[in-house]
Amino acid sequence: MSHQFNSQAEHDAYVEERKKNSTIWSVIMASSLGTMIEWYDFYIFGSLAVVLSTKFFPADNPTAAFLSTLATFAAGFVVRPFGALFFGRLGDIIGRKYTFLVTLLIMGFSTFLIGCIPAYETIGFMAPVLVLLLRLLQGLALGGEYGGAATYVAEYSQPHRRGYWTSWIQTTATVGLFVSLIVILVTKSSLTAEEFDNWGWRVPFWVSILMVGVSYIIRKNMKESPLFAKAKKEGKTSTNPLKESFGNKYNFKFVLLALFGAVMGQGVIWYTGQFYAMSFMQKVMNLDSAQVDSLMATSLFIATPLFVFFGWLSDKIGRKTIMMVGMLIAILSYRPIYDKMFKLGDYSAKQELTEKATKEATAKVLEGAKVDSVYTTQKFYADGAAYKEVVTKHLDNGKIMLDEKGKDKVETKITKTVDSHTKWMLAFWVFIQVVFVTMVYGPIAAFLVEMFPIRIRYTSMSLPYHIGNGVFGGLLPAVATYLVTSAKDAGNPEYYLQGLWYPIVVAGVCLIIGMIYLDGKDRNVED
Repeated sequence: MSHQFNSQAEHDAYVEERKKNSTIWSVIMASSLGTMIEWYDFYIFGSLAVVLSTKFFPADNPTAAFLSTLATFAAGFVVRPFGALFFGRLGDIIGRKYTFLVTLLIMGFSTFLIGCIPAYETIGFMAPVLVLLLRLLQGLALGGEYGGAATYVAEYSQPHRRGYWTSWIQTTATVGLFVSLIVILVTKSSLTAEEFDNWGWRVPFWVSILMVGVSYIIRKNMKESPLFAKAKKEGKTSTNPLKESFGNKYNFKFVLLALFGAVMGQGVIWYTGQFYAMSFMQKVMNLDSAQVDSLMATSLFIATPLFVFFGWLSDKIGRKTIMMVGMLIAILSYRPIYDKMFKLGDYSAKQELTEKATKEATAKVLEGAKVDSVYTTQKFYADGAAYKEVVTKHLDNGKIMLDEKGKDKVETKITKTVDSHTKWMLAFWVFIQVVFVTMVYGPIAAFLVEMFPIRIRYTSMSLPYHIGNGVFGGLLPAVATYLVTSAKDAGNPEYYLQGLWYPIVVAGVCLIIGMIYLDGKDRNVED
């Protein structure tokens, strides 16, 4: 395509813009690839939480084991603010490039080692201890990863396109989840159910080390951020970023405003749309995990480009407008959406093919007079749906054992396979939730970078981001699951909706603060 220019100055400006675009694409590639891998590492743990609960925790109480797994998962997010403080300080002192190069290596090796830990049956309580320690290392590393990537890209971006360019980083979290689901699905399809349960679940953890190696090579060849390099050359970098960020009342006010006026709400909406939606379908609706993985992957694939769209739009109409509207719609929509999702899993009105139904009883001898009696019931329906119920009664000398609450020790596991129409309806409702995510998450990188000066930017933006996402967002799966479990035990007929109160309340508080105190003005990142 040829271009006509009215002056040499116009030509030179066009050439300079093309050079900047070419440079920024290489910067985005280097930053995004590493960040995608970081998120992939986290997601495989979250996606395999149901399986991991049976490997690293005692098997006598499946609910407690699952909650413990979610708590371990959340622990990695809780320590992210500490990683933000440590690595943010390094990033503001020695530079963006080398800091988030180190975080990549820590994260990658921690993930690989989780796949190498022997099961609880082999090494006992050391299994959950080792998993927890590696999760903490993952969290610390991720605490320094995002701030470096976002700052690095923003400091390369043209001012009028900063929201657009940084929004490409925002896609990496969803891409990381998408890639993790693909790896898990390929692994499951390549192995029998027994093989995957025995050792195949380790494969996604091992695969990460290959991606880390590629990302390390790419990041190693990057140049330092031009704005930071200039500030360092002129002696304008901070010698004590922590003190300047949080000891200065004026700057600390912006740290608090970023957290409670934007990132806190963004964090819970992000985890609701991507993590809780998955957990809800698996544990509350009892849907087949492979089906859940596939419909999640479909929804995310379709919705991911919207991160870039809303980042671009934020350059036109402002970051605040888009993020606040996204929060408001999410708050008003969550309960109706999840009510519809839950009712899609109701099989009571379906036409059962009674001639295909099967019932089977087996016994598994344990030790001494202890025996597990297993009763398996399978039902099939005219629309292609299926239902499987496995009831395990733990017997001792022919009598049902009692749990710690004095109740019969009986475990019931239900697995539902939905028909094609229902699967697409569920994918649609997940897609809608991801749209909310793209609205609040797409502009957030540019928003945070623009709030703080170069000399303390890495430190100042990393802390509110990781408290909002790591603490408020990371705790969501565990808190929401606990609320649902408690409501169910209490006999609440709408128990399946109770977990949503956590993101609704947190996002609601954030919306009010953001609407009142955020000014919505973009700032000069070169200051």
